[in-house]
Amino acid sequence: MKYPFSFLSLCANILCLLVGPSVMAQLTIMVTDLPEPAHKDSIYISGDFEGWSGGNEKYRLHKVDNNYLITLEKQQDAIKFKFTKGSWESVEVKANGSQTENREYSFSENKDTLKVKIEEWSGQFKKISTATTNVKLLAKDFYMPGLDKKRNIWIYLPPSYDGSSQRFPVIYMHDGQNLFDDALAFSGEWEVDETLNRLSNEKKLNLIVVGIENGGAERINEYTPWTLPAYPAEPMGEAYIESIATTLKPFVDEQYRTLADNQNTVIMGSSLGGLISYYAALKNPLVFGKSAVFSPSFELAPSSYDFAKNHSNIKNSRMYVMAGDLESEKMVNRIQEMSNLMTAEGFPVSNIHLNVVKGGEHNETLWKNQFEAAILWLFLDE
Repeated sequence: MKYPFSFLSLCANILCLLVGPSVMAQLTIMVTDLPEPAHKDSIYISGDFEGWSGGNEKYRLHKVDNNYLITLEKQQDAIKFKFTKGSWESVEVKANGSQTENREYSFSENKDTLKVKIEEWSGQFKKISTATTNVKLLAKDFYMPGLDKKRNIWIYLPPSYDGSSQRFPVIYMHDGQNLFDDALAFSGEWEVDETLNRLSNEKKLNLIVVGIENGGAERINEYTPWTLPAYPAEPMGEAYIESIATTLKPFVDEQYRTLADNQNTVIMGSSLGGLISYYAALKNPLVFGKSAVFSPSFELAPSSYDFAKNHSNIKNSRMYVMAGDLESEKMVNRIQEMSNLMTAEGFPVSNIHLNVVKGGEHNETLWKNQFEAAILWLFLDE
């Protein structure tokens, strides 16, 4: 559909009022075609330029007639992005329900307006469960006292659990919906259960995994231990980690045959889940002696650097840090800076592993593919 010049001029004028007087070196993104029910909803753009938050109010599109628009300032790098309705549980997908790859735009194209189409939103399709038989819902609406909230908790038990009296290490993972079951995942599952079943058979590595449901719209607050300058989040990360350490972990240790010491307790997550895992590892090293920090959102949290200066002198912890080189230059640079800062402050060089994955993008595919490498380094490369 073509729009008359007067309509586009009106849009530009409205956007000027919304984003400020400077319109030089800007890109207006216009969603011109989208699923009909979405016309009643808010739409957000989320990408590497804002930390992949999933629903930053600063990046909510503005509705003009039946279209949604936002103007972005020119970036030095190409940007990668997707659209959501406020969280990753409502991310855009293809018309058949399959994952939409990250969109990309380079400002060297020098366009004033980029028109896009959203085919469908996740959650519109009934999926078949892919969880293996050794995954179950451990607790429905488990009470997290620090948050005063309830969350579903899933548990994976190794194939040898029922036939032995052995005790096992435990991995605590965020975004529990995405770990085991494609029917629950909003953008593809990590296949944690399938991977660990194979490693149990091939390498005799047997682990318990506890998956903690994210809070949807509360995810950013709960995975954030500090105020975020670019996002109006209420930092609840400290209370979230405290709930895991003092309520959920004791419950799991009581109910299952676990190795409860810190050297057998891992905290693991991606994006903001990577940020909160990094925080937990440095804040509570006597509880979480190992961590896997995937694609951490350090760019959203400048306070993470001062935190590292004051909490990195830890001799007996191990941390696996990973990012893809196509996530953004900032992502790679910042995990390298953080690694250097931590080791300068006393974290043993041999105890931190930095992995930059060639061709890796900020999505579940990257995290799924790197899960095995992280686990092997944490448990078998000691």
